[in-house]
Amino acid sequence: MITSPNGIGRRAWLGLTLGVLMLSALGVRGQLPTAERILFLGDSITYQGTYVTIIEAALIAQYPERHFVVLNLGLSSETVSGLSEEGHAGGRFPRPDLHERLDRILTQSKPELVIACYGMNDGIYHPFDAGRFASFQHGVRRLREKVIGSGADIIHLTPPVFDPQPIATKVLPARRDHYPAPFAGYNGVLDIYAKWLSDQSKEAGWVVWDLHGEMNRALAVARASDPTFTFARDGVHPNAAGHLVMAGPILRQWGLKTTTAGWPLHPRGEEIFKLVQQKQETLRDSWLSTVGHQRPGVAVGLPFPKAEAMAAVWDTQARALAARP
Repeated sequence: MITSPNGIGRRAWLGLTLGVLMLSALGVRGQLPTAERILFLGDSITYQGTYVTIIEAALIAQYPERHFVVLNLGLSSETVSGLSEEGHAGGRFPRPDLHERLDRILTQSKPELVIACYGMNDGIYHPFDAGRFASFQHGVRRLREKVIGSGADIIHLTPPVFDPQPIATKVLPARRDHYPAPFAGYNGVLDIYAKWLSDQSKEAGWVVWDLHGEMNRALAVARASDPTFTFARDGVHPNAAGHLVMAGPILRQWGLKTTTAGWPLHPRGEEIFKLVQQKQETLRDSWLSTVGHQRPGVAVGLPFPKAEAMAAVWDTQARALAARP
């Protein structure tokens, strides 16, 4: 039986996710990366991690004999631009800057491939500003140079969508001097950031996968049949449906198959997904604590040897399920 996660309307959910499923199930363009140690970087949406879990669970389900190592070091509130709005988090702390921890991440995690998803926080939820945009561009280039300098490859993901509809009473219009709440047209700012990133694939030969455009289109399709549909009830953080759309470009590029719930297309897919989810969350918290960061309020992870041992058990269990006929 097909279910719709997080209370999403059945018709909108089916129309959206069946399209994603059909595209990913075709797998005609799918080619696995040669890198086996894969690191995801990003803000709270990556920290949330559902799209990362969807991808790793699908890798294990289809290739239980291949030992891909999928790490998530996303950090809530983080930017790649180094910017922070006045009064962020009620004035308790500024947004953390990726570059404060990037060298430690690369040295300690030793990735062969980095997948980076930034931009949502980098416009700091204000109207477009050329200076902020330049800081974002500079920060992305610094990230890219550091990753390549470490010997790893990098794939850039455009930022997810910002949706003002579910928070219509909390957003602010244009032409204000001060934005203590998000700008209503902020997704248009992200459109600009995403276009610049996408343009680098042609202009500079970067590998860029446009999940922003994909989410924009999926949101429009779903709203055609259900005007109240949203991926993010707070305007920012996607639910399970949103994370499945985020995973879509990677699933297709790598030829990975999922169900409409985001589980691997496998008889034991739900069980595999849940084991990988436990593994991901435990390792994420441990890695963040081990590497260090400047974001207060993040859960302290287990000591790394203990987290790694627990993760190895869940990984073995997931691969055993995947290998069964």
